[in-house]
Order: sequence, then C-alpha cells, then structure tokens
Amino acid sequence: MKKINSVVKLGTVAAFAAVFLAACGSSSSSSSSSAAKTQTLNWMESSALPSMDISTTTDVVSGETLNNTNEGLLRMGKNSKVHPGVAKSYTKSKDGKTYTFNLRKSQWSNGDPVTAQDFVYSWQRTVNPKTASQYAYLFAQVKNANAIMKSKKPVSSLGIKADGKYKVVVTLTKATNYFPDLVANPTFYPQNKKVVQKYGKKYASNAKSNVYNGPFKLTYWTGTSDNWSLTKNNKYWNAKNVKLKKINFKTVKDPQTAVSQYQSGKLSATYLSGQQPKNYKNNKQYVVRKGASTFYIELNEKKDAIFKNVNARKALSLAINRNQFVNKVLQDGSTVPSGYVASDLASYKGQDFADASKTSEGTAYNLAKAKKLWKKALQETGKSSASITLMADDTAAGKNALEYVQSQWSKLPNIKVTNQSLPFKTRLSRSENGEFDAVVSGWGADFADPISFLSLFTSDNSYNNGKWKSTSYDKDIDRANNADANNESARWNDMVSAEKTLMNDQGIIPIYQQAKPQLVKSNVKGVIYFPTGANWDFSKAYIAK
Repeated sequence: MKKINSVVKLGTVAAFAAVFLAACGSSSSSSSSSAAKTQTLNWMESSALPSMDISTTTDVVSGETLNNTNEGLLRMGKNSKVHPGVAKSYTKSKDGKTYTFNLRKSQWSNGDPVTAQDFVYSWQRTVNPKTASQYAYLFAQVKNANAIMKSKKPVSSLGIKADGKYKVVVTLTKATNYFPDLVANPTFYPQNKKVVQKYGKKYASNAKSNVYNGPFKLTYWTGTSDNWSLTKNNKYWNAKNVKLKKINFKTVKDPQTAVSQYQSGKLSATYLSGQQPKNYKNNKQYVVRKGASTFYIELNEKKDAIFKNVNARKALSLAINRNQFVNKVLQDGSTVPSGYVASDLASYKGQDFADASKTSEGTAYNLAKAKKLWKKALQETGKSSASITLMADDTAAGKNALEYVQSQWSKLPNIKVTNQSLPFKTRLSRSENGEFDAVVSGWGADFADPISFLSLFTSDNSYNNGKWKSTSYDKDIDRANNADANNESARWNDMVSAEKTLMNDQGIIPIYQQAKPQLVKSNVKGVIYFPTGANWDFSKAYIAK
C-alpha cells in the first residue's frame, strides 16, 4: 500500500479478506426502499489529503480517495478479489508474460472517452525518470520498465501497447502471479493526457485541475484544505449501482472532538484512539480493522554516523517495550509485530510468513542488553553522548508513539531525545528528503505478498529513507523477483532470508502492527474494507433508513 499515517499469490489468510463494516447488512444491491432519502456519508480522516496525482502520490489517504474517484483495468472487490473495472475481461498467455485487457466503453467526468491510450500514457508518465515517481518500482515486472527508470531506454519502449482504442496489451519480463492485483491499485490507473498537459504543474493540485473515471468525482478540495468532498460521478459506467450521492471527508485530529462530532451526527464514522477503544469496545457500533500495515522507526544513516552502527540500532530497538505500548498506551487492537512484514498477510505450506521469518531480537524487549549495546556503540563511534530528534505525525497515535519511544530511549545512558510532531504531509516530505534523525513511518501492503513490504529496503529503493544497505538483502530480493520468480518454494525462502537479514541487522525498528478501531453508524451499509491496498471502497455503500 501507501505510506500511512499513524491513525489509522501466496495464500492469503482469512483474517485479511475484505470485510463489510459492522452492521452493514446487505450490499448496495438492496432495494431502494431500504435506502434513506439523503445519501450523504460523512467520513473522518486524521490527516488531510496530500495529493491526487496518480503518478506521484504515495500515501493511504490519497490512495483511498483515488480508489473511489478513479478506476483501473481491474478493481479490487469483496474478499480482496479482483473483478472487472475499465477492462470488462482479460486473457493471459500460456507463459504468463502477456496480458490482453479488453476495455469497455466508458467516460471521464468531462465526457472524454477512457481509452487504451490513457493507460499507456499514464504508465509511461509514472516510469519516466523525469516524473520522479517513488512508486515507479511497482512496474518493475513490465518489460523495459527498469531500463526506462534508469534512463537506459525510452519511455515508449515500456511493455504496454494500445491495440486500437479499447484493447491494452501488457508484456512482462517474467510471469508474475500477483500482476492482476497490481493493476487494481491506483498507481496503475489511467490518466487523461489532455488534462495533464492543460494544467501542467498545477495538474491534480485541486479538485478542478483533474478529471475522474470512477464511481465518484472530487468536487471540493483546494489542495491545502483539511476537508474534501466527493459526489456521485454520473459519467461512471456503473453509475446506476452507486447509491451514495456525496461523501464528505473531514480531517479531525483530536480524538475527543471526533467522537463528539460522531455522537452529534456530524460524522457517520470515526476512528478511536487512546482510552476510547476500551470505553467503546462493548458498543454495537464498535469495530476493529486489522490492517496489513506496520509502523516502524527509520534511522537516518546518511545524516548521523551513529545510526550506521549495528549495536546502536539494536540498542534502540531492544529498549522499546512493545507489549506495554500496544496494550497500555494504544489499546486499539494493534499488536506487537513479529518483524517488518505484517502477520496474516501470506502463508506457504500452512506457515505464516511472519512466523517463518521471525528472529530472536528483531522486536524483542531487553533493556539491560540495550544499555550495554548503547554504551558499546558510543565507544565504537567515538562519542560520549548522542542527541536524537524523533519525528512523527501530529495525530493522536503519532504523538503516543513519540512520547512512548522518547520515554523508552531516555533510559539509555548518555542520550537526549527530542520529539518533533508534524502534519502528515510535512512529515512525509521531510522523510522523503532525508530531513530527519529518526522518524516513525508506516507502510501498508499493496497486495497480499511479502514482496510488497520487502521491496522498500533494497539499497536503491526511493522509499528507503534511512539509507540502510545490505548486499545479502539486495541479492535475496533480486532472486525473489528474477531467478526464483516462478519457483514458489525458492522465492519464499529468498523472502524469508531477506526479512531475517533486515531484522538481524536492525535496518529498521518495527513498533506495532496497526489496527483501526472505529465507531460506525448502524445505518451505514455496504462499505468495504481492504487490509491491503487503498483500504476503502464506497462504490457499494449507502445510508439505510
């Protein structure tokens, strides 16, 4: 998935199937007689919408907004299964390297037809080095994508072609069993070249500088506003089955304010944090969403030499009592991670990946050992003390993480920890630009495969903000993506080995696997939640009487 803020195929475990909201009942196919006259959903977000540029967006808030305003070749549906989107059908060659998508006749919100050329243009724009897309690596299995990203081949050589207006042919470098899941993600959505060129640098910077081909269209968003609104897109090919007329997204950072607005009817759903989950866990409107997302601390090895020291990294990890954090501080259903890759994401021969790759100390707590290793690290780096600024989002969960980690790290000898709480968009920008000492980051899987997590920490991945490097890790990921791509057992072992290397070297410090506790009005029906990808689909939602 995307970069996530702090509030909110291999065999996929049942707990990660897409589920309807509690008390949702039947889907939007219910008779119109059961629907309320006013079809408006008021949805809480903890962070503002940062971007709507399909090629450059990186976060989950943008992802879920794009997932409801736009549509790709395929669409993720109930039980996390892909189904027809703009493509009404598709075929795959015997060798698994060529996909042919047959497009339906559909329209953009401005009336332009959605064509094969829109997909070709969008994919080429994303992998073009000039675009500087951090998500371009997802196209790695598409023919020539890697060479294009390294400026060794022209963007026109990308393995996607338009056969007329309504047929897209994609050529891969090798068979990739999760490719249909990839094309259901926002990064693979089409873009209207005419519109992109019309607005230039202002493209997708506000509601009016874009067009939409999904169930809804963005009708209010200034580009900096905390709130934004979607309205039903009557140009959408399946508009007759979209029940909601409007969705209002409201950024509410204070948990108590959010609950108050929920109780007064200003919000249809609200996230909970702090003591709230404990207080509302017996409420019939309470539900917990377990996500395929892990929050972790990145240490900037390029900025501060002490973070290059493995003993320093291990000390900082061992000093954190994660059980206490999730059970006494968060209390929201979040769990202690076994490592970096989320549990219940993928399994092989009955074993969960998180269990297969677990190390003895990757997420363990041992303060005595942490103190010894920290002293050793200071000696090895010639330092008498260290000062660290820890950065995180200014959400409730982000602030909880800051305060708790600061209290834990402050138990180490000769260390000073300063907290820095920033708006999500600002924190994201500083993370990407390497403007941090240590930062609480989050990642959610785009699809149910460990590689969705593990790809991030190769030495050349743009998401590797801390610049941790490991030759053996790089080799394992390369084998999983290439030499062993079609050997399920070998590929599994490659990924297990990579995860163990990351944790044994403490390249990052996992803190918790996120869960999202919510209160949802009982008359909200048919909203679908995905633990992977863009999280929410409102195309079948409606408000009951």
